[in-house]
Amino acid sequence: MSGTRAVIEAAYPLCSALISLVLAQALKPFIYWFKEHKWIPLLAFSSGGLPSSHSAAVAGLTLAVGFQENFSSTLFAVSVIFSVIVVYDAANVRYYAGKNIEITQQLIKDLEELSEIHLDDPIYLEKVKNVLGHKWSEVISGIVLGLGIAIFLKVFY
Repeated sequence: MSGTRAVIEAAYPLCSALISLVLAQALKPFIYWFKEHKWIPLLAFSSGGLPSSHSAAVAGLTLAVGFQENFSSTLFAVSVIFSVIVVYDAANVRYYAGKNIEITQQLIKDLEELSEIHLDDPIYLEKVKNVLGHKWSEVISGIVLGLGIAIFLKVFY
């Protein structure tokens, strides 16, 4: 095997993960435009939304590791566990953290309206992003994208 070919093969899992991540992020504004008919290019740089770039990256990485190192290897097993943790975090922990932010912001707004007191402490004025995590449909679409990229790179490169 030539030196260049060895470098390319060694980079396959990394390329699979990075391409999956970048493509997922790049797709977000287009998918949002298709669904909502609003063009927001900055969605390409945001967390949350469809598809999950975290899920795409780890799915692409894990499948590429399986193809390259063998599906019975220790490295593949480690990659699977890593992927499960990331996907769980994207769909549960980060999603519910975002929901907690929404609820807290609504409580502050309701408190101000009901008490007619303006809460001017900086902690209440801080802008916090509502959407941190993903719905399961967003996670699954990210996984499918990542698997597709890993397969595409394996077949066509």
